[in-house]
Amino acid sequence: MIADSLYERKTISFEGCMLQIFAEHFLAGAEVIVLTAMAYDHNVAICKPLHYSSIMNWSLCGILVGVAWTGDFLHSIIQILFTFHLPFCDPNIIDHIMCDLYPLLKLACTDTHIFHLLVMAYSGSICIIIFSMLLVSYGVIFFSLRTIGSEGRRKALCTCGSHIAIVALFFVLCIFMYARPPSAFSFDKIVAIFCAILTPLLNPLIYTFRNKDMKNAIRKV
Repeated sequence: MIADSLYERKTISFEGCMLQIFAEHFLAGAEVIVLTAMAYDHNVAICKPLHYSSIMNWSLCGILVGVAWTGDFLHSIIQILFTFHLPFCDPNIIDHIMCDLYPLLKLACTDTHIFHLLVMAYSGSICIIIFSMLLVSYGVIFFSLRTIGSEGRRKALCTCGSHIAIVALFFVLCIFMYARPPSAFSFDKIVAIFCAILTPLLNPLIYTFRNKDMKNAIRKV
């Protein structure tokens, strides 16, 4: 997608388009599962600090990594199955910055109303369900903070702050893109650019704010 923006003639083969959809949802699915695992890690660290080492052992970490790779691979394959067998004909111009499900379904030479509903039900429900799980997880964390002193509460909030920012940034955009009926909004492309480029760019910056050296440098500035 970034390479295509450097060329005047922006074309992509059908196989390349499918590969782009697979890579896009593979990476996004991995981030979803990793964010969920981080929420569980924070929950254990704050609610059960004395048992953290025994709960978050190497075996569990390996299982979480395996679930992340397997889950996002299956998710990406399902996205490909939504479009791979559909018949396409002229026009073959995608009104979007990249290959994605909704723009491709508009080019299909058949009634895609059912497919639109399936994509919205599948992708949208995943975003909403996992986002709700994260909200419940942080609800448990905030409820447990009542029994912690002010210093411990400050450290806990500092630990969770960057993760909450990433979760809000990522899931709000995903829910907007997939948990609504497909329609041609003028700012869909802007949201896609933000989700595909700016969000990964902001992630390391947000996490860096927890670094002591970075905090000291910001205070000096």
